[in-house]
Amino acid sequence: MQITEVITVKRDPESVWKLFQDIDGLTQCLPGAELTEDKGDGAYGGKVVVKLGPMTATFEGEAKVETDHEARTGRVEGRGVDRRGGSRGQVKVTYAVADHEEGAQVTLDAAVTLSGAAAQFGRTGIIKEMSNRLLGEFVDCVEAKLAASTEEEAAEVSAGDVGGLGLFLTSFLSSIGKFFKGLVGRK
Repeated sequence: MQITEVITVKRDPESVWKLFQDIDGLTQCLPGAELTEDKGDGAYGGKVVVKLGPMTATFEGEAKVETDHEARTGRVEGRGVDRRGGSRGQVKVTYAVADHEEGAQVTLDAAVTLSGAAAQFGRTGIIKEMSNRLLGEFVDCVEAKLAASTEEEAAEVSAGDVGGLGLFLTSFLSSIGKFFKGLVGRK
C-alpha cells in the first residue's frame, strides 16, 4: 500500500527539521510506537501496537534512519513481526521539510507491506482509515511539541492512542456513506 501525504505545519522549517532529527521526541508523536533501543549509526529497535478493527497487533522490530541535512530530507526503513498473530510488516518512508508560505511543508511518502492476518484488513480500507487518523494525531502532536516553551514541556507531549473499535466504526460508517452516495448518483 502506498500512502502519500503533504502536511503544512505553522512553524518555521528549521524548527520542524530539528524535531524530525529528535527520534525519541518524534516517536512520542506516533500513536502506539515505542522506541526501545538506540543501536547507533541511525539504527533503532522498537515496537508499534496497531489496532486494526477487532485485531491488535504488536510489531517488534528495527528501523534505520538516514538523513540529508542540507536538503532537509530523510528516509526510514523499518520492519517488524507480530509474534502472537504471525503478521509481518515493512515500511519505507521518505520525508522532506520545505519552506511554505504558512511555515513548513512536510511531504511523507510511505510504502507499507503487511503479510499474515494484518494484511486482510488492507483490503477493507481500514488501513487507509487508520493511516489518516494516525497522521492527524501525529500532526497535532508535532504542533504541540513545537509550541512548547521549554524542552521539558515538549518532552511531556505525546500522541494519544487510536482505538480499534472507534477506527472500525469510522471506517464502517465511511463505507456506508460512500455506498449511499453511489446509489444516489445512479438515479
